[in-house]
Amino acid sequence: MRRRSLGVALAAAAALITLPAHAPASAAETPLSQGRTATSSSDENGGTPAAYAVDGDTGTRWSSAAGDTQWLQVDLGATASVTKVVLDWEAAYGKDYKVQISADGSTWTDLKSVTGGDGGTDTLDVSGQGRYVRMYGIHRATQWGYSLWEFQVFGTTGGSTPSSCGTANAAKGKPASASSTENAGTPASAAFDGDAGTRWSSAASDPQWVQVDLGSVQDLCKVDLSWEAAYAKEFQIQASTDGRTWNTLRSVTGATGGTASYDVSGSGRYVRVYGTVRATGYGYSLWEVAVHTGSSGTTGPVQGGGDLGPNVIVVDPSTPDLQQKFDQVFAQQESAQFGTGRYQFLLKPGTYNGINAQIGFYTSISGLGLNPDDTQINGDVTVDAGWFNGNATQNFWRSAENLAIRPSNGTDRWAVAQAAPFRRIHVQGGLNLAPNGYGWASGGYIADSRIDGTVGPYSQQQWYTRDSSVGGWTNGVWNMTFTGVQGAPATNFDTGPYTTLDTTPVSREKPFLYLDGSTYKVFVPAKRTNARGVSWPANAGTSLPLDQFYVVKPGATAATINQALSQGLNLLFTPGVYHLDRTIDVTRADTVVLGLGLATLVPDNGIDAVHVADVDGVRLAGFLIDAGSVNSDTLLQIGPPGSSADHSADPTTMQDVFVRIGGTGPGLATNSVVVNSDDVVIDHTWLWRADHGSGVGWDTNRADYGLRVNGDDVLATGLFVEHFNKYDVYWNGERGRTIFFQNEKAYDAPNAAAITHDGIVGYAAYKVADSVTTHEAWGLGSYCNYTADPTIVQAHGFQVPVRSGVTLHDVLVISLGGKGQYAHVVNDTGAPTSGTGTVPSKLTRFP
Repeated sequence: MRRRSLGVALAAAAALITLPAHAPASAAETPLSQGRTATSSSDENGGTPAAYAVDGDTGTRWSSAAGDTQWLQVDLGATASVTKVVLDWEAAYGKDYKVQISADGSTWTDLKSVTGGDGGTDTLDVSGQGRYVRMYGIHRATQWGYSLWEFQVFGTTGGSTPSSCGTANAAKGKPASASSTENAGTPASAAFDGDAGTRWSSAASDPQWVQVDLGSVQDLCKVDLSWEAAYAKEFQIQASTDGRTWNTLRSVTGATGGTASYDVSGSGRYVRVYGTVRATGYGYSLWEVAVHTGSSGTTGPVQGGGDLGPNVIVVDPSTPDLQQKFDQVFAQQESAQFGTGRYQFLLKPGTYNGINAQIGFYTSISGLGLNPDDTQINGDVTVDAGWFNGNATQNFWRSAENLAIRPSNGTDRWAVAQAAPFRRIHVQGGLNLAPNGYGWASGGYIADSRIDGTVGPYSQQQWYTRDSSVGGWTNGVWNMTFTGVQGAPATNFDTGPYTTLDTTPVSREKPFLYLDGSTYKVFVPAKRTNARGVSWPANAGTSLPLDQFYVVKPGATAATINQALSQGLNLLFTPGVYHLDRTIDVTRADTVVLGLGLATLVPDNGIDAVHVADVDGVRLAGFLIDAGSVNSDTLLQIGPPGSSADHSADPTTMQDVFVRIGGTGPGLATNSVVVNSDDVVIDHTWLWRADHGSGVGWDTNRADYGLRVNGDDVLATGLFVEHFNKYDVYWNGERGRTIFFQNEKAYDAPNAAAITHDGIVGYAAYKVADSVTTHEAWGLGSYCNYTADPTIVQAHGFQVPVRSGVTLHDVLVISLGGKGQYAHVVNDTGAPTSGTGTVPSKLTRFP
């Protein structure tokens, strides 16, 4: 807290005389809130974070900024029946406040309202159920903010019995690190090797720490410390889910060394001993650190299968008022670009007559047959842009899959922008990709589909089509790319928009849910090489019964999700928004993680959202990762750093996985997606740093990198990456290939100086590292729209090493209406853009 004048300090001290004596937190019952993740509306400074109100230490506290409407909340980790809340106020207390509870952290119910509070310790008897509990301050009692020594929540969770503490040492032999080591003979690992004759010792200074990685998030119940003569007088035992953000489980003062055991309550993957005051002139030295974990007596294994949750709408041709169901969802979702609604329509096999399913934001429609023709719509599946005055450039986040459509007037309309895949569709007629009135449009993606008639892009700026067949293709604007498409137009990029490859080098279609009789299964298609045309009805692949999936529903916790994965279950995310307090760790080969209805993962408190181990054949498909307000290092990591295993026979695939930073509010992430594993196939992604919505600004939703590829032999088909503060794509792996790339540079770069590096104005949209010897790409476009400073002249759109093994085919840059310009296309090659005419500058080949 800020320094106060002597008079204010004395006044505060005098006021304290009339308050109840400051008592330590109760030791009789461990609060549900202790050691859990806490957040707040504000923190006064770095020394008074929200976590200090739930750390069990009455010598630390949270304090807010000096405003009336402030809050502190704790995530209990699971739904709980809350019976009591204890608030231990510092001198800056709440005069009027509420204690509230929520199931999802967004919709709150009052448990208790307090008016005329007098500070001290408030013990409130309450009754309610929820996962999140908060103090919501209305009026302060002082000119300072709100300040709590401890915020304690009591009750029971989910009917489970109390945890029992295991006797095994979960830290033995696990990876360890330290702030320092005295010498090579006293490494961090020696404190976790189970050998009482070896030790870790640090440099002779304060503070110092030693930590261990348990490998996955665990419930922690006890830590044993065996000190050498150089012990800590004062230290903390801390836990973290990500190794960066730490919660204090236990603070110890006046320690005397030797061997001691400390009961703790909390969870984490990483545990560390953080020394703050040494007892000797030497450093800190530990013979051994043992970590014990708990398990609930009645939780049991996570069960697979079950119903599909409240946001999946399953229908058949006899469903009453079916058109009304489509219309009701569309009315809610048509313009809800940053809303929380998520919906999946599943159509059982059969024939549906006279239907027009209009598809809005976060809405998916899919057939439940094994083949598209099993589910026949004699009608339409429509996306138009009436909500945005005929402009389709923001028709994001929706999908259609595994259907046959016989359009009512002969041509279906699918006027979409990015993140709106059209997969495994048989259109028995034509397909119009432009909105009514032919307004602007910026899509798009088709795969594994058969369009019997002609596809008309009309006003679509760019489009990628893979492994499909079309009856014809009318036109293109800037960049139309085809691979493995029967009926595609021939390449004419020197004079037109087309880039056409006869086959797709490697592809594997997205997994999908279907009905086998009355039983739900997930079909996992096989890998194809040099594919051309659709994969069906041959359908090479594997069927997995639904009971091999944990069906994730709104309210599920990351702990339960990880437990399901550790049991060998796959994941089926039903439509919803899922806040994560720990990283989802996918460690088993061939795991399927499939989302319905644009299921959305939000990492809280700076964690990474998803990590995938360096294993074969993981399928990631059909979900959105939305960055949280605290910076995450990497939202999705495929393979840890240094991955090197060969996965060419069974690659990991990432399909219709989208990332958003900002738009729904401030979001922060240094990296969106980092691929460290070899042979990964990225099949249709949109990584988007928001240029509109809420929480948008050069630093407000800062995100330096979109895609970073460190693995070798990685293939990207349908790569959309936009608006990042530095490189949108940085490719460091060997033998990488990209087929179709669409990019806009960040609109909000404040000036040329803000994006100048190494003497170069502007970060390339697509950068291949100088060390790379082999790389190839086709159909690439980067556009600038520097609205904050239209005078910026970006050096180039693409930057690659000049080597015989590095080749780019059919590359363009465009200035959108003269808002900034490009000096070159690739490196120092290619004509500059100029004027306001939005005319591409192209290269058909580089070098």
